[in-house]
Amino acid sequence: MRNSTANESSAPKKRILVADDEASVRELLGLVLEAQGHLVTFAASGNEARARLADGAESVDLVIQDLKMPEGDGIELLRWIKSRTPEIPVIVITAFSSWDSAVEAMRIGAYDYVRKPFDTDLIRSVVTRALETPRTSSNGQKDESRGLEMIGNNCLVQAVFRLIQLIAPTDSTVLIQGESGTGKEIVARSIHQRSHRHDKPFIPVNCSAFTESLLESELFGHVRGAFTGAIENKQGLFRAASGGTLFLDEVADMSLTTQVRILRVLEDRKINPVGSTEVHPIDVRIIAATNKQMEEAVRERTFREDLYYRLNVIPLFLPPLRDRKDDIPLLAGHFLAKYSRQMKKNVTKISDAARHTLLEYDWPGNVRELENIIQRHVALCECDTIDSVTIHVRPRSSPAADSVACEPPEQLASLAAARPAIPADGINLERELEAYERKCLKEALTLTGGNLTAAAKLLGMTYRSIRYRVKKLRVKETVS
Repeated sequence: MRNSTANESSAPKKRILVADDEASVRELLGLVLEAQGHLVTFAASGNEARARLADGAESVDLVIQDLKMPEGDGIELLRWIKSRTPEIPVIVITAFSSWDSAVEAMRIGAYDYVRKPFDTDLIRSVVTRALETPRTSSNGQKDESRGLEMIGNNCLVQAVFRLIQLIAPTDSTVLIQGESGTGKEIVARSIHQRSHRHDKPFIPVNCSAFTESLLESELFGHVRGAFTGAIENKQGLFRAASGGTLFLDEVADMSLTTQVRILRVLEDRKINPVGSTEVHPIDVRIIAATNKQMEEAVRERTFREDLYYRLNVIPLFLPPLRDRKDDIPLLAGHFLAKYSRQMKKNVTKISDAARHTLLEYDWPGNVRELENIIQRHVALCECDTIDSVTIHVRPRSSPAADSVACEPPEQLASLAAARPAIPADGINLERELEAYERKCLKEALTLTGGNLTAAAKLLGMTYRSIRYRVKKLRVKETVS
C-alpha cells in the first residue's frame, strides 16, 4: 500500500460511504481510502446504506456502491440517492458489468462506473476527481458536474487524468494535442479548475476564428485610433484573464507575425496593446491546443520552432475515441441523460442493434460526434428506447477540415476497382502508375478541400509520404 502524499495528508478529510455486500471489498476500499486521508463508513446492503443516508443522519461527501446487493437493488439505491441529494457524487462498482447497466447508471447520474476486479490506482483516481469536481448545490437540480471534464476509465484516459492532477497546481504552460472532438477545451478547463487560479477567469479564444489583425486586437487589446474602426480603447484577453488562464485553441493556425508576439509575451510576461507603446505586465497561465501535427508544422516552417518549445513545456496528448471504445457506454449514458432532460423526454435505453453500430464505428469526430449523434437520436426518438443508430459519413469539404479521416468515399472506391486492360503492344507501367497515383491524389485533395492530413488518411498514407508524393508528381494542393 502506498503512503499518502503530502497533498493528500494536508487536504480536508472527506466522509465516504462504501456500500457493498462483500466484506473483502469493503475492507480493501477502506484501506485505500483511509490511506488517502478520508473518513470511511460502511454498509453491507442497500437498506443499510439508505438508513445511514436517510434524513441527514450521516453527512457524506461521496458514495461508492455495488450494483448487486441484498435488501435493495443497486440501481434503485442510486436513483434514491440522486433524487434526494443530487450534489453527492456516486461511484458504482460491479462484477456484473454490462452495456445496459453502465448506460443506466450513467443516465441516472452516477459519477463513474467501475468494473470488478478493479485496480486500486483507478479507484484512487476516480475518487480524487469526484471529490475535486465542482458540483451543483443541494437545490433539487440534477448534478451536471460530469459535463465539466472527460469521462472514461480506459487506461489512456486515466493517464490523462493523472497528468492533469500533477500539472494543475503548477503554472507551467501546457500544449494539448489531439484530434478534433477529443475534449481539449474540457481538459484545459479541468486543469484550470484544479489550479490555484480556479477562482479567476478562464478565457478561451479560437485562434483560427480571426484574421491576423483582429486576433492581435483580441489578445493584446488596442488603443483608440490604432486602426480604422478602433473608436475606443480595448483591454484585450491577456489582461481580461489576469490571475487566471488563457486558453489558446487552434494555436497552430496563428500567423507567423502573431506567433512572434506570443513568443515575446511568454518570454517577458508583458504586452503592448496594438497602437500603443505602453507596457502592461500580465499574470496569466497559458494553455494551448491544436489538432494539427505540431512537429510537421515546425518542419514545414508554418509554426515557429522557438514558440513550439515555449508552449510545449508540458505536452498532453488526448486519445481518439476509436482507441478507447470501452468508454462508449459511459459516454452514451451520460449524453442520453443530458439530452433527455434538456428535451424533457423519457429516453432511457439503447437497443442491441444501436449498441452494435456505436461500437463498430470508428468515430472520426470523436466524443463530439458521439454526443451529436446521441442528441439527434434522442430528439427523433418516439419511445423510451433508441432502436437503431444512423451515422451519416461525409467527406471533408473545406481546407479547415480536421486532421481526422472519414470513411473512404465511393469515388475513391470506384477508382480502386478500375483495372486497366493491357493492350497487345504493352504499356509503360511506371508512367501508368504515376498517372493513376496522380489521379488518386487529386481526387483525395478535392474531397478534403486540400487538407493534406485528411487526404493522407483517405489514401492510407502518412503525412510525410503524401507530402513527398504531391511534390514529386507536381499535384496542386490547393483545390478550387
